[in-house]
Amino acid sequence: MIRFDRVTKRYPRTGAALEEVSFYLRKGEFAFLTGPSGAGKTTILRLIHMHTLPSEGTVRVSKFSSDSIRRRDVPQLRRRVGYVFQDFRLLERMTAAENVSFALEATGVPGRKARKKVQELLSHVGLAAKARSHPSELSGGERQRVAIARALATDPLVLLADEPTGNLDRRAADGVFELMRRINDLGMAVLFATHDAGLLHRHRDVRVLELEHGSLVYDSAAEAREAGA
Repeated sequence: MIRFDRVTKRYPRTGAALEEVSFYLRKGEFAFLTGPSGAGKTTILRLIHMHTLPSEGTVRVSKFSSDSIRRRDVPQLRRRVGYVFQDFRLLERMTAAENVSFALEATGVPGRKARKKVQELLSHVGLAAKARSHPSELSGGERQRVAIARALATDPLVLLADEPTGNLDRRAADGVFELMRRINDLGMAVLFATHDAGLLHRHRDVRVLELEHGSLVYDSAAEAREAGA
């Protein structure tokens, strides 16, 4: 569903952020994207969301390809790709329900349908009782759950998570991770960027894609295939 084919990304001032990265994420798959700060994790997520395009190579997301996508088709792509950030990026003046509703309204979902969908999403992430709370009234873990509900509003094919547990304590981080596992169990692909070695250690069954200085240096799925050959 997501394919990187020898993808290189260079920036004018800082040079190469990625060098000939290739991997394939299947429909409904869960994978960690790991590596130290500056390794290229966020660049990969931005390429999938097509905030930026490769300098060389091709990124394919479902039916969309970086070498042929038209500007007017990018919003359609982004409705199929949910995005969760480390810093939540909630609108402080809005309640939890309004933050989620805002994402639906932006795609033209009518009011009554949007309100029902918001209730379903907040219930799904365990926050039905906090629908009228503002972000300042929520814990870090709760704010991230609202952000996840917002990312799910358009029924995406894949959920991208950019260090979603980076600002959370271990208990909250594990709760957010388990929520994403449940979302994945329903058939949605998840690409979870993190440099938290403890999280990877506690969940060794999850595929790991490891970056170092912009290169993909390890893919546990490829290692498993080689071991079984």
